Amino acid sequence: MPSNRLLSIDALRGLVILFMLLDHVRETFYLHQQVGDPMDVTATDPALFFSRTLAHLCAPVFILLTGLSAFLYGEKQMSRAATSAFLFKRGVFLVVLEFTLVNFAWTFQFPPTVIYLQVIWAIGLSMLALSALLWLPRTLLAVLGLVLVAGHNLLDGLHFGPESVMHIPWAVLHDRGWIEFSETLRLRTSYPVLPWIGVIALGYVIGPWFRWSSAPEQRLQALRRTGFGALALFVLLRLVNVYGEKPWAVGETWVQTLMALLNITKYPPSLLFLALTLGVGLLLLAYFERRNDGRMVRTLAVFGSAPMFFYLLHLHVLKLLYIAAFAIWGANQGHYFGFDSMAWIWTATLVLAVLLFTPTQWFARLKARRRDIRWLKYL
Repeated sequence: MPSNRLLSIDALRGLVILFMLLDHVRETFYLHQQVGDPMDVTATDPALFFSRTLAHLCAPVFILLTGLSAFLYGEKQMSRAATSAFLFKRGVFLVVLEFTLVNFAWTFQFPPTVIYLQVIWAIGLSMLALSALLWLPRTLLAVLGLVLVAGHNLLDGLHFGPESVMHIPWAVLHDRGWIEFSETLRLRTSYPVLPWIGVIALGYVIGPWFRWSSAPEQRLQALRRTGFGALALFVLLRLVNVYGEKPWAVGETWVQTLMALLNITKYPPSLLFLALTLGVGLLLLAYFERRNDGRMVRTLAVFGSAPMFFYLLHLHVLKLLYIAAFAIWGANQGHYFGFDSMAWIWTATLVLAVLLFTPTQWFARLKARRRDIRWLKYL
């Protein structure tokens, strides 16, 4: 049985996996109601807005916990070199996975005409970066992580056209856009990675809080202090309304005003996006440490103990379900088949979570039991 500190990590990862499932059900069966980044609060239904905002927790928590898990892996191996090598190999593995199985699950095209470089790509490149950065002193790594997270919005006005030698590296690092690879293939850098490298670095930096020798109460205090500090930064900067996010304005109703305050930019993640999501994530981690003996935490931990398996499984299941639904009922929402309300999206998410629990639990137990199968740890 995992320790309380590891159970809480898996439970938090499991919770955001369910939020991710909700968002991907929306992306599959609510295509006729697509939203922008940030969203248009005057034209977006509150149920859709808050469901999408809830899913904002996913990528920041995934990547923060990736950095934290890398530190714990190094503690177990007692070798920074082994940790660096594992991060490098797994980072390459994730990048290849994004180009192959993940992209195929989204498009069902082979050979592809478009490749979307999304969260698995961002995690993979962030792991490659951390494999080199972890050799820095912890204080310097913390400073670098904070600079990338807090300072990258200063670069928002910097753009390079397709004719520039900087177009491709800058599209990968910070400026979400298209890369024309050939006449028949385009790449979409959906997740510019510069701020995500900062997040994975900060995850590695907080790793010592989770050492076996660390006192649980001290860890809880550190999580709460940092979580509330990040939320305070979000509130302060949002009220000042001049840096780190697009300005907001008072809406016609209090709901629209609240939506405007929470209307944050994900691509790339703004300073306020990361302050809000990481602050909430750290407080949830502290909560799960306190509630680690409950059934809910242990159920969530099942999803969180096999994240890559669940990720690949749910994407392919959703695509197959959409193809089947379209074949049976046809297009009922313009060019798409889709549900007519977010209530159906939430219902479908709940049903899928129940159905996918058993195969995920099976794989998690297999991975724990068969440690001799080395490639399983990459999933």
